[in-house]
Amino acid sequence: MKDRKIEPGDSTPSDDGSEDAGTPDDRDQTLGGYHDVHNRPPAFSGADAQPYTVSIEVESVENLAAPYVAYLVFPRWAETGLGIVDHVETPVLCDGKSRDEVQDRVHALPLYEVKRLLDEAIQRKAEKGAESDEKKARRG
Repeated sequence: MKDRKIEPGDSTPSDDGSEDAGTPDDRDQTLGGYHDVHNRPPAFSGADAQPYTVSIEVESVENLAAPYVAYLVFPRWAETGLGIVDHVETPVLCDGKSRDEVQDRVHALPLYEVKRLLDEAIQRKAEKGAESDEKKARRG
């Protein structure tokens, strides 16, 4: 059998050529895919230039039609990386009938959307802090 050069896009014996085979570069573009490929959560630099990672939180709620909700929590790491010093979180992103359903929907979020949600959460927290400071100043 003659060896041949494999070009990008050619199928190989371990690749049936189907689209969903994907390379790590393709699969790690979503929140769940990134974790599957790298075995760790993605890290981001937030709008405040601080380091964050992300975790998916799923909770049960008292809604019989959709008893589960999911949202993201972004732990903020010390600049040295030696500990978590704060966090921000999103509002509820989705609800559903099962834990797996809502987790799968959040896993499918593209990383650019996760980054946007992080920056929005940072902005909300900054606005809340500014409102709190204004209230204190009016009382003082």
